[in-house]
Amino acid sequence: MKKIVIQGGYKLRGAINISGSKNASLPILAATLLIDQKIILENVPMVKDILTMVNLLETLGKKIKIKKNKLEIISKNKQNYFAKYELVKTMRAGILVIGPLLAKFNNAKVSLPGGCAIGARPVDLHLDFLSKSGYENKVLKGYVVSKKKNLNNKISHTFKKISVGATETAILNSCFSNREVILKNIAIEPEIIDLIKFLNESGSNIRFVSKRSIIIKGVKNLKGIKYKIMPDRIEVGTYIIASAITKSSLTLNNLFVEHIKNIVNVLKKTGLKFKYLSNTSIKVLPGKLKPLKVSTAPYPDFPTDMQAQLMSLLALTEGHSEIKEDIFENRFLHVLELQRMGANIEIINNKAKIIGAKTLSGAQVMATDLRASVCLVLAGLVAKGKTVINRIYHLERGYEDLVKKLKKCGAKIKIINVR
Repeated sequence: MKKIVIQGGYKLRGAINISGSKNASLPILAATLLIDQKIILENVPMVKDILTMVNLLETLGKKIKIKKNKLEIISKNKQNYFAKYELVKTMRAGILVIGPLLAKFNNAKVSLPGGCAIGARPVDLHLDFLSKSGYENKVLKGYVVSKKKNLNNKISHTFKKISVGATETAILNSCFSNREVILKNIAIEPEIIDLIKFLNESGSNIRFVSKRSIIIKGVKNLKGIKYKIMPDRIEVGTYIIASAITKSSLTLNNLFVEHIKNIVNVLKKTGLKFKYLSNTSIKVLPGKLKPLKVSTAPYPDFPTDMQAQLMSLLALTEGHSEIKEDIFENRFLHVLELQRMGANIEIINNKAKIIGAKTLSGAQVMATDLRASVCLVLAGLVAKGKTVINRIYHLERGYEDLVKKLKKCGAKIKIINVR
């Protein structure tokens, strides 16, 4: 079993190169099921969720060669539409293969997904769209079993709730078809835009008709391309917090400034300052921090994937702060672990009320999900004494070389193997 050990109290310095986005890579990888020609994806982060998706695609008929952060993907002669539990159970994104499998084979059998324990995240919004499209869907023994019934040539579908995953499923299913599909109330996260860009460069016909509406004119032939995955905006936000919480100055490179405006605008309210070096590089300047009230919401508002990291910062910010979690109903599991380190946080329904402490103390803590695990790393960087983080497999699912990057900047952090 691997653990992270941190000796707190050390300043950070230097520069960090941001990795490619996991959340952009996963739907684009699912999209390769629609394309028989060779595809080259660059800037793909080598994290566990990506490797799991690679394994899943190989069971579905792809052959994938990995060279550092580049994937070369070709189709094998034998392809199938059965996504097994063993591969889908560890990540939420496994459900994304259902859209392209149905588009290509008119059949799909996909295990209900796993991932982080941060809420129900049901697949009903995915299935609502597929049913309206003319597929018959059943949940049998832990699998979603879908097949073509009576496909509609023209569809207009409005999502009951903004959902990144359901938006991706609808796009992936509709772009490879003989149909015209209008999707309304869609998610517009940068990762969605990256997926649309990849598909359009491959030969799809997808365009926006309003802020949250797109029209898709399906095609039945997509070509292989070379494509570079966008930078990970949540990783950028995480290292901004690392800079702020340690009162250090860090330079962050290989990012898209446009993608992080929603995060930066919120963090500026705490008193944090930024120097824009270019469209792909920023410098974080520490300062005296102020308390904050913020709610999570779909893009372009503050992302739920930054909630835990922000909480670690506000736990050490003098005054009364409040975070309202409006996306997932069970995303405060990290609070108990921060409390073990001395944080003063009270949970009332979907609100976390935080009174800033002067210091945190190192402790044995346990990661409960991907973002919760990194919030404990951030707290450990400034806690007095030694912090030991257990169950770090969550962290390995989504952050590429986190320990290596922090260590290079002066953090006293290491991974140990314990039998």
